[in-house]
Amino acid sequence: MDKAKSLGNYAFIDSQNLNMTTQKLGWKVDWKKFRQFLTDQYGVTKAYMFIGYVPEFVEMYDFLHGLGYAIVLKPTQDLTRTDAEKKLPENGEKKPIKGNIDAELVLWAMKELPKYDKAVIVSGDGDFFCLVEYLEQQGKLLKLLSPSNHYSRLFNAYDQYVDKLDNWRRDLSYHDKKRFNKQDKK
Repeated sequence: MDKAKSLGNYAFIDSQNLNMTTQKLGWKVDWKKFRQFLTDQYGVTKAYMFIGYVPEFVEMYDFLHGLGYAIVLKPTQDLTRTDAEKKLPENGEKKPIKGNIDAELVLWAMKELPKYDKAVIVSGDGDFFCLVEYLEQQGKLLKLLSPSNHYSRLFNAYDQYVDKLDNWRRDLSYHDKKRFNKQDKK
């Protein structure tokens, strides 16, 4: 392989960490804007999004794939009920679901290593410390995108790589056009 030819940069996105953190801060990511942001800011040619699989969300996975994300799904676990209880009808409440994608994200970042110039890791989760450390040692770490100013202290040694997405909130926020149109008609 010709070293002079650029391979492009890959993003590895912990979707749960990104989604939950931004929502706790009062905003939602516009996934179309975020995909473009990754391309424009960091030269990302391939963006892997790691998500726990929930059958009801298949349309969302297709939508995200259509926006240019390579979707990697992991089976989830219902943390609220025993096997016997799972046969009971739902009462309409949301159930806590666990779809820990950490191992998948690390595996894919390592498996794809020869195919990209640099990696952008999207998470503030300290569970990715060993991956960040290894990528930096190999000269393969471009950025660590934390959803907020609060990220694992383990990443303090890599502060020069950290970009806080909350600083990009205005550019990356999703705005519900239906909500604005209803308000405009009043």
